[in-house]
Amino acid sequence: MGNEWTIFRGSPDPHNEIDRLLAIEAPSWRQFTKSAEQVDPEKDAAYWEKLQAIARKRVRDLQRGQSFRVQQSQAKVLDAINAALYLRRPLLITGKPGSGKTSLAYAIARELQLGPVLVWAVTARSNLQQGLYQYDAIARLQDAQLSQTDSPELKSERSYRDIGQYIQLGPVGTAFLPSRRPRVLMIDEVDKSDINLPNDLLNLLEEGRYEIPELRRLAKQGNQTQPVESEDGLEVLIQGGQVQCLEFPVVIMTSNGEREFPSAFLRRCVRVQMPTPEKEALVSIVKAHLGDNLTQRFEAVIDEFVELSEQEDGNLATDQLLNTLYLLSQNADEAAIKDLLFSTLSSLGSGQ
Repeated sequence: MGNEWTIFRGSPDPHNEIDRLLAIEAPSWRQFTKSAEQVDPEKDAAYWEKLQAIARKRVRDLQRGQSFRVQQSQAKVLDAINAALYLRRPLLITGKPGSGKTSLAYAIARELQLGPVLVWAVTARSNLQQGLYQYDAIARLQDAQLSQTDSPELKSERSYRDIGQYIQLGPVGTAFLPSRRPRVLMIDEVDKSDINLPNDLLNLLEEGRYEIPELRRLAKQGNQTQPVESEDGLEVLIQGGQVQCLEFPVVIMTSNGEREFPSAFLRRCVRVQMPTPEKEALVSIVKAHLGDNLTQRFEAVIDEFVELSEQEDGNLATDQLLNTLYLLSQNADEAAIKDLLFSTLSSLGSGQ
């Protein structure tokens, strides 16, 4: 069979293989209850046209995806990505800083033409509510107070009863909107979260749905449809205060391996370790950012970086190489710059 089953290939050329995947029935345990008939094809096509237009304007994101290269040692990574696509499961990817974990999400979105990447950068204070949506109750209260004034100059143009206008979906909430094509959602550095977040994600990752209680109450009063703003800045309609995905999003969760996760969380993920970039991949990345001439000019510096990375404590990030080569292209002193920027991340963190 060779690579006939692969959807994502790590190719620099975008293609429509995602359509082949969507034509294959998902596993019965990963099919979601929202009927395809509830997603209007014309409206969905218009939605995706807007998304593709947004993606084309994000030049930096396109460059990130284009600079990603598949190494020979990354065959397992490709298998994991494609397994996650077929199984409609999140991909939990670990690896050293600079190993390409973040670029991978942009490469998938670019190659499979899945619009702009939705990014949720997790911190120790992050909770699932922030990733799903935000409700501006203060703005609604202010508009309610202004609506009671007799002064036309002070009256708000917004009706405080239209609660949807005070709600903005976050990257996670936007990713699970019903659509005939999946979005790419990157939950970055999920290991930085507090201990509760992985457990809070369990139901969402299993069922592919969530509720907005503020809109749910309106639905019980007869107001079934409410427009809200998505993470992309587009107006989308929420039915009955509930969001249920039609196609499970391509969820990429990155981790630097700083903590362990609950077994129930790990069971819902396809897991893979990103290998440290080899010279071939580093050369491709440098070419993508700095061009052929500088890549050839500083080949010896790249070789030195690779040698340092292969050492037992060689915790180096690709950004360090790019920063070094850029400064050297400005005629900075090579020995001084390498001494400054080629320090391992572990030694920097320990104060050595």
